Formats: sequence, C-alpha cells, structure tokens
Amino acid sequence: MTDRPTITEAARETPVFKKTDVLVVGGGPAGTAASATAARMGADVTVIERYGHLGGMSTGGFVPYIEKMTDWRGRRVIAGFAEEILDRMPREHVLGPDPELWGSKDPKLNEYWRDRSNSHFGTITWSPTIDPEWLKIVSSDILRERGVKQLLHSWAVAPIMEGKTVKGAIFESKSGRQAILADVVIDASGDGDIFAMAGAPFEGDILGDDIHHKINVAFLLGGVDMQRFFDFRREHSDEFQAIMKAGHDTGLESDSVPHTMPRNDVALFMGPRLSGYSHIDVEDLTAVEIESRDRMQVVTEWYKDNMPGFEEAWIQTTAPQMGTRHSRRLMGVKKVLREDWTGGLVHDDEIGISTPPNPRNPNVSIPLGALMPREVEGIIAAGRDLSCDPATHSFLRLIPQCWLMGQAAAAAAVTSINQGVNVRDVNVTEVRNQLFSQGVVLHKQTGTEQGLTMEPGVDVPEGVARPGQEAAH
Repeated sequence: MTDRPTITEAARETPVFKKTDVLVVGGGPAGTAASATAARMGADVTVIERYGHLGGMSTGGFVPYIEKMTDWRGRRVIAGFAEEILDRMPREHVLGPDPELWGSKDPKLNEYWRDRSNSHFGTITWSPTIDPEWLKIVSSDILRERGVKQLLHSWAVAPIMEGKTVKGAIFESKSGRQAILADVVIDASGDGDIFAMAGAPFEGDILGDDIHHKINVAFLLGGVDMQRFFDFRREHSDEFQAIMKAGHDTGLESDSVPHTMPRNDVALFMGPRLSGYSHIDVEDLTAVEIESRDRMQVVTEWYKDNMPGFEEAWIQTTAPQMGTRHSRRLMGVKKVLREDWTGGLVHDDEIGISTPPNPRNPNVSIPLGALMPREVEGIIAAGRDLSCDPATHSFLRLIPQCWLMGQAAAAAAVTSINQGVNVRDVNVTEVRNQLFSQGVVLHKQTGTEQGLTMEPGVDVPEGVARPGQEAAH
C-alpha cells in the first residue's frame, strides 16, 4: 500500500457497556461453540457478532456442507458441541446417513451418498448438509438458553490493552462506540483481528494450488431437480462428461459444480472461487463481491441451457457473508505441522481430534498451544486463525474443527479464570477433563485423569464411546 495522508482524531472517553468473564469476538462456528461452552461452565459470557445471525461460514457464508466428523473406520472423532448442535437440528433439515452406515464401503450405498457429499474414498462418512437458516435458529437458541449476552450487528474494532495483556475490546454499532471489559477474550473472528491488533505475531503464507486461500460469494439456485441431475450424471455419464468438457472449453470454471441441499429443488454453488485477492483488504473484498455476481449469472445461464434438471433454475439468493477461507494464522506456542500429524504425533496438550484428509493418515491431534499467542496475555484464539502450516490449514479451517476449537478455547478460558491464572498457564489436564466430560473425543495419555479414549499413536479402539453413551457410532 502506498503512503497515504493521515488525520489526527480527538481523544475521547468511551463508555463501558459491561464487564464480562469471557468476551467472544465473532459468532461463527468457533465463537458459537466458545460462547455456549463458557456459559455451560458457569461463566458470564458476551459474544460480539458483526452480522445479524450466528453461524458464520456455516450459515451466512452458505457453507452448509459440514465436513467429515467420522474417521475412515466410521467412528465419530469430532463430537462434543458439534454433536450437540447437529442433534438439535430438525431431521428434515439435515441431509446425511444414519449412524449405522458410517464407515460402510458398500458400493451401492456409497454411490448414493457420494452424490450427497457423504462418501469419500469409497467410505460413507458423517458429513451432513444442513439448512443454514435452521442452524442460525438452533445456534441462537442454545446461547439464549445458557444466558449468553448476544450483541449482533456489532463489530469489534480494537483490543483494550494493559501493557501486553488484553483486557477487553472496543466495539462499534448503531449505538456508537463502546467498550466491554473481560477477564479473557476469545478471538473467534476468523481473521485474528483482535490478536493481530494486540500485537501477537501471525503469518499468512499459502499453498498456491489449494483452495484454502481462495475467496468467493456462494449462491443458491431454486427451481432445480437435483435427483434428475444425479440420474443423468450416473446413467448417461459419457454425455454428461461431454457437456462438462464443452463448458470448460468455453470458459466454465471447473469448480462451478452444484452441491445438494436438504431440499431436492435447491442447488448450492460454492464457486467459482477466485484467487489473488486478500481476505482482509476492503477493496479486494468489494471486487470479489462484484466479480462473483458477474460469474454467477454466467454459471446459471450455462446450467439452464445445458444441464438436465436445471431448465427452470433461478437465482434464489447470494450468501450475505463472503466465502473466506484463509487470512491470518496465529504464530502460537505450538504450530501444527503436516509432518507431525502424518507421523501420528499425539500432543500432550491435545484438546481435540480431527479426521485426517485421506485414509492414508492417522487421526490428527490438535494441541491447545496452537490457540495460544506466544507473548500477548489474556487472549486465546479459536477457529481458522489457529497456529499451523498451510497444508494443515486446508482442513483444520473447516466447520467441525472450528466447533471443536471454540469449545476447547472456552474450556481453557473458564478453567484459567477459576484457577486465577493467565489462560496460557492453565492446567491442561483439567481442561482435557472438562472437555471429556462434555463429550469431546481425546487420546488417552499416561498420567491424565479418567476417561480419555485412545493410547498415543493408536486409533480409537473398537467399542469406545462418549461418556455415558453406548458405542453406537
């Protein structure tokens, strides 16, 4: 950016809106999980969200496809809050296989569920597609039931600092500029806005050939017949491939493909995805909004003219939130590296387990240190701004992992408050025990308390279940 002139703003007194135990900045998947978990543990919690709803990318970003929460043997490894919130969704608004099918390699079943984004590498997984409007409702209901103070249409614009310790945040809204004081701040902004402004180091390198850094506005088409589209693709595969090749030859992007929704008459497009834009530059964000809508019109007309099931398609709506995947990543106490998880490393401060991106690798251990800034005090990160390398970010940025990290960040925050220590110095064993008691799946580690489920470096044994539950999953 070239040098620009500046102005000097007058000093001001900012009114304090409230004092809270835990302030959560951002109400996306990580922020919703963090808010619900901290309140469940007895904390007074306030969440600031810039949009008029919770859920972030999973709702306002039109990413209703909730990635794999089972491993390649069909065992649920992402549970806890992630399981709770999905279990509260009305069944007709969730598209996914029943638990007895998880891990199945039956070819016919996989053919059916592959069309519906729940079969990968020949294995049926628990990767449901949800109705984003219902996820907004359920997310808000959980927070209201637990007494979380929600401040929607509010944007956190600066940390409140005392030396190198974050003491809260300044936020702005239609009510003006106000302050919230907090014992611990959870930065669930997705972009690391607060920890970056507080002086915590971060990085932003990318993998050029991966989608993890790309950006776009998703959209929905109504008036489609997705079953007819799937039947045509399966029963006339040669003709389907010829149509798609002709489209690509004339400029249709390869990622301009329809995804199923819980309703058969609605199709989701999560592309075309655009490269070369910054997720934290306002001019780039504006350009992506405009270009995405231009391309959306081209994609819609092409499908109407060429693809069975799309003859009567119409643009139903575009996502109110930009489809952002990557911007800042914290440089934390620990950094999750590809070579560590491909080698089966189990962290001694593990706070959750992620499904690996493919069956060649073991389940992935996520450490608490990846959420902790190295220097700045009083703040913990949660979500896609965790400390990791770009290859790892490509899947740890996903919605279930964000639910998992939000729950862990809150458990650490409230435990640190109860212990009277800085959040970076929290007793990890106590945090792990709290998470386990809330249904989170963890590896078993020598010297820890009861109930942790896996020996280091070994997959979940057959028959292991969440506490108090039969091993049905």
